[in-house]
Amino acid sequence: MASDKKNWVIPKKEFYMFAVGGLGQGMIYATMSSFISDYYTNVLQLSHFFIFALMLLARVWDAINDPLMGIIVDKHTTKWGKMKPYIIFTALPIAVLTFLMFWAPDTLRQDSTGLMIYCAVVYVLWGMIYTASDVPFWSLPNAMTPDPEERGQQISFGRTFNGIGSAIPTVLFMVLGFIIVGDDVGTMRKKYAIIAVVASVLGIILFVNSYFHVKERVIIPPKKHEAGDKSSLYRIFHCKPLVLVIVMGILSSGRYLMQAAAVHVSRYAFEENTTLVFTILQACSSAGMFGAMLFMPILMKKFDYKKIVIVTCLAGFGASIVTTLAGWFGNNIYICIPFILLQCIPLGVLNVISYAMIGDSLDYMEWSTGYRDTALGSACQGFVNKLGNALATAGISLMYIYIGLNPSQMYSDGATKAASLLTSSQRFGMFSLISIIPGISLLLCVIPIIFYDLSGKKKEKITKELAQQRLEKGISVD
Repeated sequence: MASDKKNWVIPKKEFYMFAVGGLGQGMIYATMSSFISDYYTNVLQLSHFFIFALMLLARVWDAINDPLMGIIVDKHTTKWGKMKPYIIFTALPIAVLTFLMFWAPDTLRQDSTGLMIYCAVVYVLWGMIYTASDVPFWSLPNAMTPDPEERGQQISFGRTFNGIGSAIPTVLFMVLGFIIVGDDVGTMRKKYAIIAVVASVLGIILFVNSYFHVKERVIIPPKKHEAGDKSSLYRIFHCKPLVLVIVMGILSSGRYLMQAAAVHVSRYAFEENTTLVFTILQACSSAGMFGAMLFMPILMKKFDYKKIVIVTCLAGFGASIVTTLAGWFGNNIYICIPFILLQCIPLGVLNVISYAMIGDSLDYMEWSTGYRDTALGSACQGFVNKLGNALATAGISLMYIYIGLNPSQMYSDGATKAASLLTSSQRFGMFSLISIIPGISLLLCVIPIIFYDLSGKKKEKITKELAQQRLEKGISVD
């Protein structure tokens, strides 16, 4: 909480309003990341290769945009602030494009080429404009307070609310599954249109609200570039702690499958009702992820970030092995429940702690070089998130191709449960998207973080000396 420490500078109302903005943003992003591949695959029934290429290439391009946006933000300050203006100016385009992603004109549904062009244009535009708001928004905690602990608490609270927001479209999908019954194309189209409208309107209102309540206090004046000084990208890639956090995020990309692939698994991996399986998977994911996020403020006070990441990710890998074996031999979603829940704990941990670790890495950069590329450094997390989602969603399309699953041969306006038409190997292939594949990813991400040493006395030393450096330069916190 913002009031736990007397010398913290963020007022309680501002502390909460930033988190509410994160909640609104979570609604918008989750609508896209959790459902767009299913909408393209099973509703519009686009070519698997097209979906694979679009998800991979467009999202990789989108990920590259994050560092570029970070450079733009770092180099410009407006009369409205350095980070905040991007929030309000991108709001309406994001709302409109979020709806358009899940609404295809009737005239295009009969024109496969035109439909693919429409989807590609909307998808790419959405990603670019979303980046223009996402990078500045998650850079704000670095400008709201100079205290690493307070910054960590603000990020933790904001990411927790962001996670709650990301659950709202999922809950709405489950509720609509019981209200608008059916797995046919027409029914699925209605569900996604409703979800897109809710996320576009409510999510944007909550997100924009943060603009009016958040204050930028820590404004580090740009250091005059001198002959021989390195570029901002050079500083990023030569900041060892930051590079390790980036590598950790890329290697943990498989964790995004836990949410992105849930709807696909619920359709094809088990013969139980689609809505029921999806509800179970999302309940497990939410309980594990949000449970971890709620406890993160406490854990981050008592343990260093490195230990938290290593322990939880290794535990998640172990749980994924049990989940895989239970799914293979049992072919029963119910016996997998406790292990899927445990497997999702690292999702909440990494969602919070990676942002805090980047904040500490930027402190290290400023302490060691005199430069602080706040937005560019924070953009690295956006780059990791989007690259991870790109790899995950592209991987889903590859799985469809690998197991030979063609939705157009199964789904029609009168379809029921398509999983009954698949072989056990095909069903297990889909199930592996939320079992062993994410588990291996969690194991791999531990490797770089073993070499991360920005903790303990070293972190305390940097914090104190950095405060003194700022004092000597006349940099104050308003």
